[in-house]
Amino acid sequence: MKKTLSRHLLDIWYKDHFIGAALMPFGFLFSDFVKCRRWLYKIGVKKSEALPVPVIIVGNITVGGTGKTPLCIYLANLLQAEGYRVGIISRGYGGEAATQMVLPNSKAVEVGDEALLIAKQTNCPMAVGVNRVEAAKFLLKHAPCDVILADDGLQHYALKRDIEIAVIDGERRFGNSICLPAGPLREPIERLNSVDFVIVNGKPTENNVWHEWQMQLVGDMAVNLLTGENKSLADFKNVAIHALAGIGNPERFFKQLEKAGISQRTDHSFPDHHVFTADEITFKTAPVLMTEKDAVKCKTFATENQWFVPVTAQLSAEFTANFLTLLKKRTL
Repeated sequence: MKKTLSRHLLDIWYKDHFIGAALMPFGFLFSDFVKCRRWLYKIGVKKSEALPVPVIIVGNITVGGTGKTPLCIYLANLLQAEGYRVGIISRGYGGEAATQMVLPNSKAVEVGDEALLIAKQTNCPMAVGVNRVEAAKFLLKHAPCDVILADDGLQHYALKRDIEIAVIDGERRFGNSICLPAGPLREPIERLNSVDFVIVNGKPTENNVWHEWQMQLVGDMAVNLLTGENKSLADFKNVAIHALAGIGNPERFFKQLEKAGISQRTDHSFPDHHVFTADEITFKTAPVLMTEKDAVKCKTFATENQWFVPVTAQLSAEFTANFLTLLKKRTL
C-alpha cells in the first residue's frame, strides 16, 4: 500500500530520520508558541471558562492514537458505577463543525468514529463540536450531568478543567521528543509535570518527575459485524485472515493478534479515522479482523466474514481510588 503523508511523518518522528533534525528549528518555534499561549491563559489575558460541573480532561501531548478512547470509556463507566451522572464531549474528528448530540442513529461522518464508539460503550449523553466550551454548554442544556468527561482537549485551555489526565503510548512514547512539525509533540514533554495523572498504555518507566500509571488493553474475543456472534480469537489461529486497522497506531492491533497466536494474516494499515468502503474490507472467502473503532464505520455494508476485536481498559485499584479521591477533593 502506498504511504500517505501521515505515515511518512510517523517515520520521521519515531525513527529519528535526519529530516526531523532539519526541521528542528520549526519545532523550537512551535514549542515557544504553545508555552506562550498557555502562559497567556494562566495570567488571564486569554480567558478560560468554568462550567457549573467538574470537568475531567483525557488527552495527550503527542499526535496520533495513544489509547484515550478506551480510557474515556473506562472512566465513564467507573463514574456511573459510583453514582455520577456523566456527560461526555469530544471534537468529533471528521464530523461536521456544528455542535450536536451523539444519537443512536448518528453516523460516523456526522459525529466521528470515536464518538460513536464511546457513546455505544457507555450509554452516556455525549456532544461533539470543534469548540469544547460550546459543546459542553450544549450538552448541559440537553442532559442532566453532574460531571463532564472530555475526550481529548488537553490543549483546549478555553475550557477550565478540574482534573487533567495525559495518556502515553508505552511503545512509541515521545518519538524524537521534538514539537511539531519536526516531531510528534503537541506540547513540550515538561507539560506532563503539571497534569494530575499520567497513564501509560503499555509498560510504564521509572520516572523521577511524574508517576506513570499502567493501563492495559485486553480482548480475546471477536464479534461478527453482521450477526453479533462472539468467537474466541483462538479460533482464528490456524486460519489465513486479513487484519485491518485505521487507528493512530495500527501496529498495536497487529501485535495484539500476534500475541493471540494469529500469525497467518495479511496486515492492512490505513490512516487514523479512515472512511472505509465495502471493497476495502472484502477479501473473497478470507475472514477479516478489524478494530471496534473501524467497525462502527463498516456495519452498514458488512458481510458475515467480517469481525471486530473489542478491547477493554484495565487499570489498578490504586489508580481508581486515587482518581475518585481527587475528584471529590477538587469538587468540594
